[in-house]
Parts: sequence; structure tokens; C-alpha cells
Amino acid sequence: MTDPVVEFLGASKWYGNVIGLNNLSLRLPAGVTGLLGPNGSGKSTLLQLATGQLRPSQGGVRVLGEQPWNNPGLNRFIGLCPEQDAFFEWMTGREFLTNCALLSGLGRKGARNATDRVLEMVGMTEHAGRAVRGYSKGMRQRIKLAQALVHEPRILFLDEPFTGTDPLARRDLMDIVIDYGRKGRAVLLASHVFHEVQSVTRDIVLLNRGRLVAQGDVRRIRDLIDSHPHRIVLKSPAVRVLAASLAIREDVVGIEFKQPGMIVVETRRPDAFYSQLADPKLQALAPIDEVYSDDDSMEAVFKYLVTT
Repeated sequence: MTDPVVEFLGASKWYGNVIGLNNLSLRLPAGVTGLLGPNGSGKSTLLQLATGQLRPSQGGVRVLGEQPWNNPGLNRFIGLCPEQDAFFEWMTGREFLTNCALLSGLGRKGARNATDRVLEMVGMTEHAGRAVRGYSKGMRQRIKLAQALVHEPRILFLDEPFTGTDPLARRDLMDIVIDYGRKGRAVLLASHVFHEVQSVTRDIVLLNRGRLVAQGDVRRIRDLIDSHPHRIVLKSPAVRVLAASLAIREDVVGIEFKQPGMIVVETRRPDAFYSQLADPKLQALAPIDEVYSDDDSMEAVFKYLVTT
């Protein structure tokens, strides 16, 4: 590993009797790193410690070799896209980004140029004159990422940045993240959706209940996860025909009938299973109205990993 840009040195954070992060030691280099974990695993606490919003209860945190807590000068080199919205709703997208650029230390001309640059980067130039309060969820996500990028930080912290985006916006934002990492910058992307993170990086960190579960190449993490059957929910008006068609496939290890029109399929090869669902012959026999995976939330996977 190259010299770390973000480092946790036995860091813990607790809120009364609740442990947010538990004795975490972690070194993150430049490039894109995916931070995976179910809700409550400590992802947001980790990001808040790294960006100086929280002070560790124990241990240390270093970002670019400096302690982030009570260190406002470090903000010039850090970009944060939080999970929760935090806008001045009456401002236009352009006004919001320009003010963010000014607050980061850019001059007026530099702030205007930087705003134009990131608006084009996230595909929001056409909507820059509209008030933020009128933006859709996907547009708000684009502007949130733009404010994190406007001052060209050396480190980018992203907390569930693709939530609520349509497939096109998700692909656009993923490309921005990938490109930023290729430029030698550091990106830490927190998510609870494995396939989402896998699309932008091979370097994965797994957290559960504030502890480090695993870290390494996505292929090694994927081997751990794929050893646990994935549960995929399918809805169809011809659910019995669908179940019969899927039961004969080698990658299917179990099928459970739930409420009317719904089955839960267990598979150890989710990628292959998802690709087969688009088969025109299968769609002709039993059209599928909805597909989603219980395991995308990582809850079942993490229960498996921490008990084996």
C-alpha cells in the first residue's frame, strides 16, 4: 500500500452507551475505496470523524497527516457529499455552488469559473438558474456532488451519493467518481449496496457494528459474500410458472412462496441469476414486474460473515 491519505489509529467513538466506532485501525491510500456496511454499521460515524465533524472518544484520526478535529484549514482539501440534504433551498443551484466555492477560499472569479466547471461536470448547467427547492431527488444528488467537487479537493468523502438517482444519473455520477480516483485523488464512497460500490472500485472495506470485518480486493470480499446464498425477491402475475422455470437452474438453491404474486429465490451466483432474468423466453412465460434483493442492504450478508 502507498502512503495513506486517511488513517484511523485505534479510533473509537461512542455516544453514551452506544458504540459508533470500535477500536478501528485502517489505512486508506489514494484512489477510490468503497466503504460497505448495513445501516448502523458505523459508516457515517467514520466519515464524520474523518471530516472533523466529530472528535474521537479514543485513538486518533489523521487526514493528509493532520488531525481533522478543530482544524478548519484542512477543509480546503476535503470534499464531503453527505447522505442528508443540507441546502439553502431558496438559492438557485448556481448561487449555492458559488457560495460553497467562496467559503472554500476561492476568489470571486475563481468561484464563478469553478461553478461553471462542476455544473457541466454533473450535467446541471441547464438547470442552474432554478431554485434548489424545485429540484428532483436526482438533481439534488447531482448538486450535492458538485458542491463537494467545486474546490477540487484532494480527498472526497461520499455518503450514499447515488440514492434516489435514475439509472442514467447513477451511471454519470459513477463515471465522475471513477475519473476522480484515476487522477490520483482519494475517494471514500460509503454505501449499503454491494453491487453499487463494486461498479466503481475493487478496493473494499467492510464494517459491521463499528468494527472492521474485512478489507481488500473486491474479488476476495465477493468470495466471502457469494458463499452465502443471496435472497432475491421476484413479483409476477404468473408466479408459479416463474418458480417452475427457475427451479431447474443450477444457480438456484431454493425458492420460497411469500404473499400472492411474490417468490423469494436463493442463489449463490447473483450476477448470473440477474442476467438470466432478461431472457425473452422467460419473460414470455412469466413476465416479471419487480425485482429486488434483500441482500442489497447487506444485512443478511453481514450476519453470515460475523457468525462464521
